[in-house]
Amino acid sequence: MHAMPGLRCAGVLLAVLFAVLLGVTGCQKSSSPGSDSSDRKPSSSVSSGYGAVFLAVDECSSRGRETFTEVPCTSERAAARVIARYDGRVAEGPACPVRTDFVLHISENRPAGDEDGNGEVPRGYACMRNLEEPHPGDPGSGGGPRTVVGDCVYSARQGEVRETACDGSGAKAPEYRVTSAVSERALCPAATQLYVSLEGGKPVGCAVRV
Repeated sequence: MHAMPGLRCAGVLLAVLFAVLLGVTGCQKSSSPGSDSSDRKPSSSVSSGYGAVFLAVDECSSRGRETFTEVPCTSERAAARVIARYDGRVAEGPACPVRTDFVLHISENRPAGDEDGNGEVPRGYACMRNLEEPHPGDPGSGGGPRTVVGDCVYSARQGEVRETACDGSGAKAPEYRVTSAVSERALCPAATQLYVSLEGGKPVGCAVRV
């Protein structure tokens, strides 16, 4: 978080897990009125041969300690579902939906087989939602790849905040809650005590102490 001053193939695809799976939180730059990204852990993803495109929308993955494998959503191994899938790099593409629990970055690869026969799997990323609770991407739950209205943060160090659960169940107690999102700081309510950078059309989060 930044608080504001801030395919289908038989091959193996490497993936980077950009969001915290079960409770690790994102980091943001922060600033108080009058005064501004997430660190994600690496993982890998392995194609299992289900569907025409690796981890397409509505397909599911299993979850291992270091890998994610595509599996049928009816499988007992299914742990998360793709709710959005984009080509390109995360930093250059659309933001994942608000209810995303974590993001998988699909690295470019050239496996023995793929859906169009050209031997390439384009770089992309999948926005994932756990099939069962917990859902760290939900507002106030203390995780997910995005900071949204309803989330809480605490001061990690000067000019930086991290997300934490609003109910106090996280490792750190909440200090501020994002109560609204606006297009620019001047539109935040007078009671705003901290600005937090968000994604989307309203990039400024207005936060107050809790």
